[in-house]
Amino acid sequence: MNQSRPGPSLRTIPEGDTRERLVCGDCGFVQYENPKIVVGSVVHVDGKVLMCRRAIEPSRGLWTLPAGYMELGETAIEGARREAWEEARADIAIDALLAVYDIPRIGQVQLIWRATLAAPGFSAGPESLEVALFGWDEIPWEETAFPTVRWALRHARDIGGLAHFAPRGNPPGESASG
Repeated sequence: MNQSRPGPSLRTIPEGDTRERLVCGDCGFVQYENPKIVVGSVVHVDGKVLMCRRAIEPSRGLWTLPAGYMELGETAIEGARREAWEEARADIAIDALLAVYDIPRIGQVQLIWRATLAAPGFSAGPESLEVALFGWDEIPWEETAFPTVRWALRHARDIGGLAHFAPRGNPPGESASG
């Protein structure tokens, strides 16, 4: 017996709320739409940074940091470590939170960590065409996948080896749209 019931189907402002939401017209259930959390890392290896050439859309073929969506049941650090393994087969040690970027246009909050390799070696995972180390003057800036990759790389370079620093946010006057 199929007991499926209609889900949220009306866009309306629920009583006591201030935003339009998806609401079930039959039972009043409110489905909240919340931002996705992206976790990733700038991995430092012998004065260079680890980058992955994307094998998937969006931005297939462009360079990025090992990063992706956080999964239910994991911490942000666990997610960043998992993403480094999935994309670069890199076992990383997280050092500090480098940046928190807000991208409301696409409903994302990005947490980017500073990290090093916890064990030697890395290779392309299933979501990467290749993985490589780049010195600061070798980074393919024009071939980076997302503005936040460039921001995180610049922030990591600015901070260098400082032990204590405040995490950065969106650079003033820069947009994450292109």
